[in-house]
Amino acid sequence: MKATPRPRLLALLFVATASVAEAHPGHGPTVGFSAGFEHPFSGWDHLLAMVAVGLWATQVGGRARWMLPLAFVSAMVLGASAGLAGVLPPGVDGFILASVFALGALIAFSVKLPVGCGAAIVAVAGVFHGIAHGAEIPRDGTGLGGLLGLVGMVAATGLLHAFGVSMGLFAGPRRAAVVRLGGAAILAGGLALCLA
Repeated sequence: MKATPRPRLLALLFVATASVAEAHPGHGPTVGFSAGFEHPFSGWDHLLAMVAVGLWATQVGGRARWMLPLAFVSAMVLGASAGLAGVLPPGVDGFILASVFALGALIAFSVKLPVGCGAAIVAVAGVFHGIAHGAEIPRDGTGLGGLLGLVGMVAATGLLHAFGVSMGLFAGPRRAAVVRLGGAAILAGGLALCLA
């Protein structure tokens, strides 16, 4: 019996569990770095989009491998700063879910745009993810908790991007097909979130 490559198993895990996961389960009482680090892992919408950025970066290749994640994280920090300040425009959750669909489709259909255009797309997604993160990170009243939360959020986001990049880099001889399958799984996860 031939072993299934790990990226396929991970993609199937996303699809299998997304339908039973809530977008954002209740946040615990943690404040600071831990709260920020945990937040991207607390909702499938964030998780799928952040992994997708890394996966698409690998698919596009070249400078995109570091430019797309950097664009997302930079824009996310700006958005999170706004969220921490209490700025929460209407429809943020809709934009976040739309980013899951957009990134999943770009990967599934192997869309290779110029790096600058790709960076702009992920930056727009990053702003909305950042606003939601910043608004939801618990604070301790000193300002330090929010800052440490932001640092934790950046660390977790970097790990999720690195995971997506690794999935693409180590997918084996059928890399193109495995990466596209990962994009389709992200699309399916977005649909499952809509129906949950």
